Amino acid sequence: MLSFELCARAGAARRGRITTARGTIETPVFMPVGTYGAVKAMSPRELLEAGAQIILGNTFHLWLRPGLAVIERFGGLHRFNGWSSPILTDSGGFQVFSLGATRKIGEEGVRFASPVNGDRLLLTPEVSMDIQKALDSDVAMVFDECTPYQIDGRAATRDEAAGSMQLSLRWARRSREQFDRGANPNALFGIVQGGMFEELREESLAGLTDIGFHGYAIGGLSVGEPKEEMMRILAHTAPRLPDDRPRYLMGVGTPEDLVEGVAAGIDMFDCVLPTRNARNGWLFTRFGDLRLRNARFRDDPRPIEPGCACHACAGFSRAYVHHLQRIDEILGARLATIHNLHYYLGLMRSARDAIEAAATVPGAFEQWRREFAANRARGVV
Repeated sequence: MLSFELCARAGAARRGRITTARGTIETPVFMPVGTYGAVKAMSPRELLEAGAQIILGNTFHLWLRPGLAVIERFGGLHRFNGWSSPILTDSGGFQVFSLGATRKIGEEGVRFASPVNGDRLLLTPEVSMDIQKALDSDVAMVFDECTPYQIDGRAATRDEAAGSMQLSLRWARRSREQFDRGANPNALFGIVQGGMFEELREESLAGLTDIGFHGYAIGGLSVGEPKEEMMRILAHTAPRLPDDRPRYLMGVGTPEDLVEGVAAGIDMFDCVLPTRNARNGWLFTRFGDLRLRNARFRDDPRPIEPGCACHACAGFSRAYVHHLQRIDEILGARLATIHNLHYYLGLMRSARDAIEAAATVPGAFEQWRREFAANRARGVV
C-alpha cells in the first residue's frame, strides 16, 4: 500500500513523502526510465549512488520480452532486475499509442501486431492490471488511451479529444475493478486525459476522483504539442489534482519542464531525455546543455561540468568522453548517462531543499527558481 505526507509548501510547490512497502520516496522526485526493467547503461548500484529512489518499468515491453512466465519465476520484477527500491510501471497505453496505424482501438481494448514477432495481441485494462500485479510494481497505472495532439496532420478536435478521454475513463473504472478483484496490495494511479481542452481535463479528473485512486497523473502531454500549450494545460490541471495524493506528470521532460512542474505542484516526474540524450552525447548541466560530440571538445581537459561530484566528472575529461562518444564506445554512453541522471536527481534534491527553506526564508523557492533559469541561460563555457 502507499501513503502520502505533505511536509512543506512554497506557493503551489510541494515537498512531500511517499511511503511504500519497499521504501520511502522524498518528493519532488525524478524517476529514471527502465523500459525493459533496466535503466539503460546503469546498474542498480549506480542508480542508488546517483540518488535514484524509484525507477520505471513498462508493462507493454516486459509483457512481450522477457514475458510474464520468466518474471513470475522470480516472484516479480524486483528480484528479476536486482532493484529492491520502489518501481512504478506504466500501463502500456502510451506504447500502443506509439504503434500508430498498426493498432486498432476498440471498447474492449487495443488489438495490435507484436513488434517482436508479429503475433496478434489484445491489451485490455484487465490484462494490463494482471500484468502489473505479476510484475509486483509498487505503483501501477490505469490502462488509458493517450490522446494524440495531431490526427492526420491536424490538431485533434474537441470531439475527438472528448471521445478519447471518455474511453480512458471507462477503461480507468475497469482497471480499478480488476485491480481490486486481484487483491493487488500495491497502489494504482489514475491518469487525467483530455487533450488541449481545459474543460475535458476537468471532466476527466472528476470522473477519476469519483472512482478513487491512490494517486493521480497528468497524461497526454509532451506528445507533439507546442510548449506553450503544454504549459497551459499543466498550469490549469496540476492545482486541481487532489491535494492529499501524489501528483505525477508523465513523460516530461527537460530540466526547465521539471522546474515549472514543481512550481505548479507536481510531485513525480519521468522522462527518457537524460538517458536517451546521453547516448547521443547530449549532456545536461547547471549552465545549459553540452553537445559533447562537437569537435571543440576534442582536447578539452575540463570535466563535463566543473564542480559536479558524479563519477564521470570526478574521473574523466571532456576530451576523453568526446573521444568515447565519437567512436561509439559504450563507456562513453555510460559516463554520459551517469552524469545526466546525477544532474536530474540533484535538481530535484535542490528543489526539495528550496521548498523546505521557504518555510523559514520567504521567497527562497522563487529565488532558487530564478537562479536556476539564470544559470541555464548562461550556457556552457
